[in-house]
Amino acid sequence: MELFRIKRDLPLMKHALIFNVISFVTFAAAVFFLVTKGLNFSIEFKGGSVIEVEYAQAADLEKTRHVVEGLGFGEVQVTNFGSSHDVMMRLPLRADIKQTEQVGLVFSELCKAESGSISQRQMVSDKGEAISKQVCTTAANAEPIKLMRSEVVGPAVGEELARDAAKALGVTVIGIMIYLAIRFEWKFAVAGIIANLHDVVIILGFFAFFQWEFSLSVLAAVLAVLGYSVNESVVIFDRVREGFRKFRKFSTHEVIDHAITSTMSRTIITHGSTQLMVLSMLIFGGPTLHYFAVALTIGILFGIYSSVFVAAAIAMWLGVKREDLIQAPVNREDPDDPNAGAVV
Repeated sequence: MELFRIKRDLPLMKHALIFNVISFVTFAAAVFFLVTKGLNFSIEFKGGSVIEVEYAQAADLEKTRHVVEGLGFGEVQVTNFGSSHDVMMRLPLRADIKQTEQVGLVFSELCKAESGSISQRQMVSDKGEAISKQVCTTAANAEPIKLMRSEVVGPAVGEELARDAAKALGVTVIGIMIYLAIRFEWKFAVAGIIANLHDVVIILGFFAFFQWEFSLSVLAAVLAVLGYSVNESVVIFDRVREGFRKFRKFSTHEVIDHAITSTMSRTIITHGSTQLMVLSMLIFGGPTLHYFAVALTIGILFGIYSSVFVAAAIAMWLGVKREDLIQAPVNREDPDDPNAGAVV
């Protein structure tokens, strides 16, 4: 399926140096902001309190978020989980308040918002121990909200998550590089990885510059962008290989120009459809999906640019040629062979 067909190849590689200078400047700026400002890690990485509550009715997340943010704990995360009645809140730790006091204060404010009051109820734990539990009740003796669970995510857990995230990114990069080297040629592998890391660093640079919260969902978006970007690179590299077979008189930059031009309609359809879906998440997904969608939006836009202009240009500069992708013909010189002199 094609929206349009360009009959004359665009001389894109003629301007490859300009495109890559722009990429280098953008990349350098992203690295600068990462070094000077750093990432604004979320509670999963820095540590904090996790509080789960259950509402009698479907929870109003905006109302809950407004109540919790009004307590002045900083950036909080409020999301549904399991059902529309269940709400999970993540709050940063503060040195001036204990975790039990923080939980009690949050639950108390949420109870007041539901026109209830806090009381202590004696209960028996699973271990048979007598415990005192906070209960929210209304004048009609109903429980509009229940405290289901609370725990602390310590800084040590956050450090472990950060290490695991770096490992996941490293394994992904190595896997992509091996795949490209096996399927095509090492020059394509190097070009593809440079282009993909270019996308990742620029996403991180945006998050560092604007100090957007970097959470596990954003990390998932970064890893998704890696796979998405390499897919576009593979399509172009495939067309380059086909071009070397089909157009024997074309130079390397002409083959690459033809490969990019012939895939342009496919690129617009694929990336346009994906971008529409991501933008719908960005606009209608609410706070939970906001930064996930932002990371994908940036990654898709720069992924198109890097796959077309960065990866292809670097492969050209590394000296990729027809012989790297196509096995040289063999002449049979055996006079007894009926196919002597034939090219296979």
